[in-house]
Amino acid sequence: MAFNFESKIFTKEKVQFGPDTEYIVRGGRHIFPLVPKALEGIHQIGVLGWGSQAPAQAMNLRETLEGSGIRVVIGLREGSSSRQAAEKAGFTEEGGTLGELFAVAKASDMVILLISDAAQAEIYEELFKVLKPGATLGLSHGFLLGHLKTQGKDFPEGINVIGVCPKGMGPSVRRLYEQGRDTEGAGINSSFAVQQDVDGKATDYALAWSVAIGSPFTFMTSLEMEYISDIFGERGILLGAVHGIVENLYRRYVDQGRDRKQAFRESVESITGPISKAISRGGIIGLYQALSPEARREFDKAYSAAFHPLRDLMEEIYQEVASGNELRSVILAGNRLKTRPMPILDNTPMWKIGKEVRAARVEQEIPLNPFTAGVYTAAMMAQVSILASHNHAYSEIVNESVIEAVDSLNPYMHFKGVSHMVDNCSTTARLGSRKWAPRFDYALTQSVYPRLDEQTGADQEILKDFASHPVHQALATALEFRPSVDISVQQ
Repeated sequence: MAFNFESKIFTKEKVQFGPDTEYIVRGGRHIFPLVPKALEGIHQIGVLGWGSQAPAQAMNLRETLEGSGIRVVIGLREGSSSRQAAEKAGFTEEGGTLGELFAVAKASDMVILLISDAAQAEIYEELFKVLKPGATLGLSHGFLLGHLKTQGKDFPEGINVIGVCPKGMGPSVRRLYEQGRDTEGAGINSSFAVQQDVDGKATDYALAWSVAIGSPFTFMTSLEMEYISDIFGERGILLGAVHGIVENLYRRYVDQGRDRKQAFRESVESITGPISKAISRGGIIGLYQALSPEARREFDKAYSAAFHPLRDLMEEIYQEVASGNELRSVILAGNRLKTRPMPILDNTPMWKIGKEVRAARVEQEIPLNPFTAGVYTAAMMAQVSILASHNHAYSEIVNESVIEAVDSLNPYMHFKGVSHMVDNCSTTARLGSRKWAPRFDYALTQSVYPRLDEQTGADQEILKDFASHPVHQALATALEFRPSVDISVQQ
């Protein structure tokens, strides 16, 4: 499925993402002066929350809009523990840029709702009551739409409802925006959606928001497609799958006789380091083509044994998300977490070894283990295959399944650890990883390795499908828009 749109302010470009003809808006600082023009009628943008996305988006918006007369104000609930962090970032009550959540929402022309998914489910009715007639409600995730659907409800009439959804976590959105001061085009791609347009301005409002936070290119989706692909992706290759895969591979390599530090290097470090870098620069097929003939044979065996078991699991996850079951589980968990917060994973033995490995890391000596690459790539391609089978646009597929992983999340995992990411991402993502990572672990142990032990060679039909998959063409197009700079996370 591909989307088309019209803008009065921004120039759209027609691009070919694999089999899909799509339209994008290319970002960059040279078009920042267009942002205030596109936000005609907006005098105050209220950013509600201070989690992963809110600090990044609020600071980026404030910087882009400096001197325009459009004010960016943070809204927090009374007694919020984030108040001090917001003040440290320069948002203050005295300066009129920090206030109580509902008061800020009531006074704002555009309200960007960036509180946790569970909190959105709790407060949306009260929030809807205070929004100005004709206001614009902005979401960076379609979770609230999904929740409303499970309740048989909808957004109120008389307001615009738009989405701008960065394909990376908040710190990446901020860090690459900062790098963009010196490198044109540095940033995190975003999708945008228009759910309701009451004044004919919703599309330009969404595009202006995306450009303002530094998106190198912006592509269109729907809020429903976005929340399904996003929540599915978190439970898949972006977090849950990589979490389960590396813990499983680490144990496998230890069982095969490697010492624990080397096992960590050949599982975790290999994925977050050289494998991710190769995919980031050359796509999935570029990683494969860079392997030696001997390494390809090892990759082929791992990939062909892992693909179908992991695809079956990915299909189950997609069904759970699309049916609403996964959204309901997040709401239920939110109630449990009020009394018993999630424990920390980062202190388990494997991840303590990881801290020692990172402390002694020599980047050039990290091995690119072809078996690890085959298993990881099989999971990535399984996710791609499921999204394609459910008619997601290829722009969304490559961003949710590949670019967000290798250009946003994995670099932070490389810096601080996969377990650190699982402990510090959004509540919805943390819940998804903890729920589904063990399933990826079990799938490898119970379905993949027995198949490997039985087979005499790689399955050539599976490898043929891999080599000819249209995602490689779509990624080649996306790579044309990739900024020359890699994200710098060591701040």
